[in-house]
Amino acid sequence: MVSNIAKLAATAALLQGILAAQAPWGQCGGTGFTGDKTCTSGYYCNSFNDYYSQCIPGTAPAASSSSVKPSSSLSTVIHAPSSTSVKASSSVAPSSSVTAKASSSTVASPTTGRTTCSGTFTPISASAFVAAMNPGWNLGNTLDAVQNEGDWNNAPVVGATFDDAKAAGYKGIRLPVTWTYHFTGSSPDWTVDPVWLQRVSDVLDMITSRGFYTIVNVHHDSWAWADVTATGANLTMIEEKFYRLWYQIGTKLACKGSAVAFEPINEPPGTTAEHGAEINKLNSIFLQAINDAGGFNSQRVVTLVNAGEDGAKTSQWFKRPDAKFKNPWAIQYHYYSPYDFIFSAWGKTIWGSAADQASLEADIAAVRGNFTDVPLIIGEWAASPVATETAARWRYFDFFLRTAAKYNTATILWDNGADFLNRATHIWRDTVAQDILSNAVKGVPNSLPDSTTDASATSQSSSAYIYHQQNASVTAQTLPFLFNGNTLTSATLSTTGKPLVLGSDYAVSSSSITFTAPFLSTILTPTSSTTSLANITLTFSHGASLLVNILQYATPSLSLSSTALPATSADLPIALTWRGATRPAAIKAMKSDGGFLVDDWTQYLGPLQQGRLTYNNHWDWDAGHVILKAAVLDAVRAAGKTTTFLIDFYPRVPGNSVNFTLTV
Repeated sequence: MVSNIAKLAATAALLQGILAAQAPWGQCGGTGFTGDKTCTSGYYCNSFNDYYSQCIPGTAPAASSSSVKPSSSLSTVIHAPSSTSVKASSSVAPSSSVTAKASSSTVASPTTGRTTCSGTFTPISASAFVAAMNPGWNLGNTLDAVQNEGDWNNAPVVGATFDDAKAAGYKGIRLPVTWTYHFTGSSPDWTVDPVWLQRVSDVLDMITSRGFYTIVNVHHDSWAWADVTATGANLTMIEEKFYRLWYQIGTKLACKGSAVAFEPINEPPGTTAEHGAEINKLNSIFLQAINDAGGFNSQRVVTLVNAGEDGAKTSQWFKRPDAKFKNPWAIQYHYYSPYDFIFSAWGKTIWGSAADQASLEADIAAVRGNFTDVPLIIGEWAASPVATETAARWRYFDFFLRTAAKYNTATILWDNGADFLNRATHIWRDTVAQDILSNAVKGVPNSLPDSTTDASATSQSSSAYIYHQQNASVTAQTLPFLFNGNTLTSATLSTTGKPLVLGSDYAVSSSSITFTAPFLSTILTPTSSTTSLANITLTFSHGASLLVNILQYATPSLSLSSTALPATSADLPIALTWRGATRPAAIKAMKSDGGFLVDDWTQYLGPLQQGRLTYNNHWDWDAGHVILKAAVLDAVRAAGKTTTFLIDFYPRVPGNSVNFTLTV
């Protein structure tokens, strides 16, 4: 399964809406979506892929005239750009005039005017390039933002960001770039703003000067104008514009070294074999364009794609490029599965059962099995600390990365600026996950906290925490761990740097660590606040160091327990006082007649998921509120039933919940 919800807009503005016209940037379609597929005025519903459609600014592209036919071969749409619209990069001689005009029946591949480069290019195979990228990191929601760099809650990129990535052990950078808002002109003279081309070139120089291998792409253009699945899509226009774009990118970047690779287009929508065939054609047009642009491009590594950059669809529909193109090539696909865990849907906060692991491995093994002789790279994946439970996330990181390595598949972590690296403070939000990553990609076994994996469970345990309920007696706490052949070498209290003493402070068995009551009583005192009080750093003979967070909690209190349903559609913030973990775990919505407000099918899920809403789609939170999204209020209005929301907090244990009622 592929989805890209986490990167489509600023973190707090994603996935809105069911049953009513959707708010700006809200979800308006996709697999499992049951709400209204219309958008508020000034926005239209754009299908990003099978799993996600979003309300974006503007009006839907007009359907092409019935007289416009899709092109039947590559030769019908490729046209060399005019000399007035493309310039070589400042480090190379500008191309001479290219006079080929738009034509509906002939290829106009320039034989003059190609970029020429001084200096040398060190060829690299696609397999060596992919290996050198691993592990990689995405500069998400930045140059790919809609409409401009800086519009999606990330400041314009600076070189220090790549210093942070390098210090964390990343070897490669994927640079997503959205070009559509930097175009001028029309057929046959679509022109990319030279200032934007220069900005991309400059950022690439920031990256490669630090020793990274880099993939640059065409990103959200996939749903802005290059969607081959759109009703009435003018494929001739898409193909021609695609060639024009890549010719100009190829010209500007022609003389970059072999550490720079190209990816034709990010997650192009596609649901049928015909769509897959058209995307194969875009791959060919891309190869033709960069080769026509000249320079070192004929030797440059490329990572080719198919529908949605989905592994299953790529396996089914991808066609190898024509042998006339000599570029070393790999296949790129993306992996955000399972959807419900990765995006905290329907109350899913656990992961790691044998079935979970088998499903993930089967997905990655299937792609490798279909492309046994092709370098593979998973260009996006993530399990965000914003949306996933800590112990489950760490287990996911470890298993995903070890499985990818097992099947000789490189990985590039998606980071939208709100998930992993805080670019302003230069601090990684989940340092343990980064440590697990750097060890797993090298094949070093990590010890891991154990946690609930049984979907039928009525509560959830997590060895990433010592949860202590306020006013309860302080007792010894035994946490199960998966040591994976490692030995615990030390335990240190992070707040003071004090080493814990084996025997008096903690004890170790073959499958658990017990922290003694006398030690815990030094932290969990009668005056201790309901908050995170300390971390214990666990160091092992091999692999990542782990943190155990000592957190005292009480059930949060709401400012009010009920209110009348507002007459107008808007998000409803409910003020609360946090007491412990500062985020909800899940929210259940029950109508007064006993039915679930949305997603009746969740009755077949386990007790922790039945009737639960989906994070970001239906609810959110901030420093002082739980937020019910406008879409949920609209659902209550449509149902005409008083609805009670059961808000679950961490730890997910009986009693650590509060009710809030919307009366109709």
